Amino acid sequence: MTGPGIAAAAGIAELGAEAQRARTPYGEGALVVCDQVVRIYSGEGIEVQALQGLDLLIAKGELVAMVGASGSGKSTLMNILAGLDTPTAGRVRVAGQDIGAFSARERLGYRRQQVGFVWQQTSRNLLPYLTGIQNVVTPMRFNSYPRRLRNERAMELLGILGVAHCAERVPSAMSGGEQQRTAIATALANDPALLLADEPTGELDSRTAQDVFGALQSANTELGATVLVVTHDSAVSHQVQRTVAIRDGRTSSETLRHDAAGASGETVRQAVEYAVLDRAGRVQLPRDMTEEHQMRDRVRLRSLDDHIGVWPDRPAAAADAGEEDAAR
Repeated sequence: MTGPGIAAAAGIAELGAEAQRARTPYGEGALVVCDQVVRIYSGEGIEVQALQGLDLLIAKGELVAMVGASGSGKSTLMNILAGLDTPTAGRVRVAGQDIGAFSARERLGYRRQQVGFVWQQTSRNLLPYLTGIQNVVTPMRFNSYPRRLRNERAMELLGILGVAHCAERVPSAMSGGEQQRTAIATALANDPALLLADEPTGELDSRTAQDVFGALQSANTELGATVLVVTHDSAVSHQVQRTVAIRDGRTSSETLRHDAAGASGETVRQAVEYAVLDRAGRVQLPRDMTEEHQMRDRVRLRSLDDHIGVWPDRPAAAADAGEEDAAR
């Protein structure tokens, strides 16, 4: 085949590839898929839109940090992923299950089997009258875990997380960090597909917080758990490979980190921040950048050779001059 025939065949192949991409579900293969998730709370004639079409993908085995100001939608998203709340619109899938479509009974089974949760408040995570090992064993009793293996599993988890010495202590005899690490063991008891941690270091000093975050890292690397942790602690968010920022109910940016060789051969941690482009083509520009360049209400766009330029709204002649300078 030559000439126009080759071009036509190539065009047909490309159309076929585009059709295949269109048929592929969003987030195919990801463990966590949030697809244009909306959550609206209503009360006394007032509606609050906590999530406004949020998209998020988390691959199996990832350790992801989530950051954002108070009221940005972090806790709402965590509650939905934990099966404690449901989206008003959009879809949420965890391990292939549409958790927004669950019945009350299915949601209870999901919380027992598929997801583990660690709260910021240590008092919410453990039963105060049970020892460490008894707390870890308790979720197994509600999940038909073989009785003869429960204590062995509990001690394995406590050992991996560095709190085997707390097996026979009640929570009041543990430090705050020991309680949180025991809580992580309890959340992992039934080998959940997803481990959620909402500000798990928020009540701890920096050294103890590092121990708790180390336990989450161990859960990820040694036990293969997929972990999503909400944090305001930069010492935590700066240690993960991927940090997702939420603003006004949507994912606004992601920071990806990797190790690289420095000038003297030493290992240097590098971070690159990306704005998130959603499927509707929306981008949230970082507030510090828009304020620095006095961008308000509207901006000018121009397609350049290998990128899109963004400029503040100003008189056309001045804007054109600035664009020409940037394009050189």
